[in-house]
Amino acid sequence: MSTKKIPLRQCIGCGEMKSKKEMIRVLKTAEDEIVLDATGRKNGRGAYLCPSMDCFKKAVKNKGLERSFKTAIPKEVYETLEKEMEQLG
Repeated sequence: MSTKKIPLRQCIGCGEMKSKKEMIRVLKTAEDEIVLDATGRKNGRGAYLCPSMDCFKKAVKNKGLERSFKTAIPKEVYETLEKEMEQLG
């Protein structure tokens, strides 16, 4: 019996490694839009966040999304993501 490997991802807020299923995927699409990917299956560059507002605030403060996507992120995008995170939490 081989054990199935659990995909781990690092939170861009706290830096902890957790299983992919526990985390929220933030996605940069080909059109340079930044959205939450609830399914985890959409095409594009992904970054992962723990489903807590603390991690979201840390990611904003230490520019985790900017580093992951190698681009500047407008304030409106953070506000939209924050509203979506509150709905999930």
